[in-house]
Amino acid sequence: MDLERSRIVVAGASGLIGSALVRSLTADGHEVVRLVRHAPRSADEARWDPENGRVDAAGLDGCDAVVNLAGAGVGDRRWTDAYKTRIRSSRVHGTTALAEAVAAMERPPRVFVNGSAIGYYGETGDRAVDESAPAGEGFLPALCVEWEAAAAPAREAGVRTVFTRTGLVVSSGGGAWGRLFPLFRAGLGGRLGDGSQYWSFVALHDEVAAIRHLLEREDLSGPFNLTAPHPLTNRQITAAMGRVLRRPTPFPVPAAVLRAALGEMAGDVLGSARVLPARLEESGFRFAFPEIDGAIRAAL
Repeated sequence: MDLERSRIVVAGASGLIGSALVRSLTADGHEVVRLVRHAPRSADEARWDPENGRVDAAGLDGCDAVVNLAGAGVGDRRWTDAYKTRIRSSRVHGTTALAEAVAAMERPPRVFVNGSAIGYYGETGDRAVDESAPAGEGFLPALCVEWEAAAAPAREAGVRTVFTRTGLVVSSGGGAWGRLFPLFRAGLGGRLGDGSQYWSFVALHDEVAAIRHLLEREDLSGPFNLTAPHPLTNRQITAAMGRVLRRPTPFPVPAAVLRAALGEMAGDVLGSARVLPARLEESGFRFAFPEIDGAIRAAL
């Protein structure tokens, strides 16, 4: 897709990744329409109601691409049954609504980029996996499978459909990593559990650059892991945070404490996901921050 002065619709534009993507696209002169749940307040907003499957068709009219990054934060709060339902519905219902709206358009966009996550693979231990690996077991893998399947109407209508299976985004501005920075700056950081679990990270800069790469390349479709090429253990990442921020990391958090504090979500924090961006690298994408120290510095 020629991204020269394109009209791009973004759902989830107020989130960590969405807001960074909108800034990047707007800075390069693209017309960005943000899907919002409230009544539109400006020409660059269009109404949608993802829970009830409604999208303002006029807001999509003439768009070249749709990017869906909407969904309740997985790490925002304890996983009660009610919140797990909200996590699921905000992703599956929203994706279904957008995919059906795209499929119904007289002139649909050329590409539909739908968010997903490396939670698709579940627990991998020390085993490295790429996009060819099957889905794992548990809440997050089942969610990701259903989330991606919800985009079927767009794909079946002939729209190039891409899934961005995103890792842990290194940013001080939000997300899980945004909670780590204040602790480490205060000298209160430490490994989680025994620290042997792999964390597959990606710098926010590279996350946005990868999404733009996938928007532009008309030969790319299906799932892509948006993770840096060198996943590390939590122990290694803890050491890197201390090294870059020049702070001690003396306070490990025992697994039992995490389970008591986080409940079921502790399994995701303590779980190991060693995920490689095989298809992204094969497509010619080059990471600006492939190593953890550079990714942390870029977030400061």
